[in-house]
Amino acid sequence: QVQLVESGGGLVQAGGSLRLSCVASGRTASTYHMAWFRQDPGKEREFVSVVSTSGSMIYYADSVKGRFTISRDNAKNTVYLQMNSLKAEDTAVYYCAATRMMNRFHYARPDQYAYWGRGTQVTVSS
Repeated sequence: QVQLVESGGGLVQAGGSLRLSCVASGRTASTYHMAWFRQDPGKEREFVSVVSTSGSMIYYADSVKGRFTISRDNAKNTVYLQMNSLKAEDTAVYYCAATRMMNRFHYARPDQYAYWGRGTQVTVSS
């Protein structure tokens, strides 16, 4: 089992940057594939990015490609989401998620992830 705690959210102007962090607790945290999702009130949870255990496989949603970068530091049990050129439509609660199995066809589905953090709010003002 793994516990996830996100941090780094906040209020930023459009065009600005934020870096989110997600610390995973547990001795086997490095054996989980880690992802970021986001959700606006009244909307479905949306896939943002995922990184495999070794960092060799990374996928992004089209809406963030070229602006967001996911990375992980297994020595620190931490995954990061560097968000640049932020837009008002990036405003959401951002959630960290973990899974033991990453299916290259279904990695964007929230039901593929067994563990979730509580989220961190990102607000982009236009």
